[in-house]
Amino acid sequence: MSNPMWLSQEAYDRLKAELENAINIERPDITRRIQDAREEGDLKENGGYHAAKEAQNLNEARIARLTQILAEAVVGEAPPAGDTVVQGMVVKAELDGSKRIEFLLGSSEMAENTDLTVYSPESPIGVAITGAKIGETVEYTAPTGKKITVKIIAIKHFEG
Repeated sequence: MSNPMWLSQEAYDRLKAELENAINIERPDITRRIQDAREEGDLKENGGYHAAKEAQNLNEARIARLTQILAEAVVGEAPPAGDTVVQGMVVKAELDGSKRIEFLLGSSEMAENTDLTVYSPESPIGVAITGAKIGETVEYTAPTGKKITVKIIAIKHFEG
């Protein structure tokens, strides 16, 4: 199992409501659309049937993902402020000595209502910076094979 995902109570509640909607509203609606399309006859050329089956696949995948997130999530306040990068923090960093970026170390579900870029703790940059302190420079290998240095400039609580 990967590191548990930290979620604010608000993010947890939002994802739980999305899951309940996907199960109790979307799933029966899609099932009805599939049944209606089946009753039209030949399924090979029935666009409504194929669209409903695709919607069903997407909805079931989202249900599975939300179920996993909610089962593994750690819910509560942001990690305590300090000088060390941990999941759930907004990080200001300098890449390769020049480019400055700001991002959330966490999950895209956490930052759903923000414009923050999000890096997973399991991503190459996430693994490299977790545990790094303000002022420290770490290095990681990007998926392209390029070595990238990251200097931690500042960290703060995510206020999602």
